[in-house]
Amino acid sequence: MRRLFSSFPRGAPGFGLLLLRLTTGSALIYFGTADLFGPAVLPSAAWRALLLSLGALLLAGLWTPVATLLAVVTAIWHIISVPAASPQFAPIAVIAAALTLLGPGAWSLDARLYGWKEITIPARRKPQDLSE
Repeated sequence: MRRLFSSFPRGAPGFGLLLLRLTTGSALIYFGTADLFGPAVLPSAAWRALLLSLGALLLAGLWTPVATLLAVVTAIWHIISVPAASPQFAPIAVIAAALTLLGPGAWSLDARLYGWKEITIPARRKPQDLSE
């Protein structure tokens, strides 16, 4: 799993990745629930479930590379199948592609589960003197 992540930056870059994840995840959840309150935009309930689950994964920062790659494919598929949705899904596709390449950042479940670990090696003990 470590090879899927470039790094888990902290500080300003990590906060930027957090904002990108939260924005993209919120947008996916919004479009997944938009059909419930207005005219149907998504072709089926499976699309709705996919958008909701991808949005939830991004909000949590869990399996970010896989979730963002699926979000890119889903957004591109939606742009191709419903050309009128291009202005809505094109930014999602671009931001999700950037997140796929950059990783989830330090404030994510991925960083907690698969991030850098600190290993402490205890000092060597001197062997007991057997001559006494």
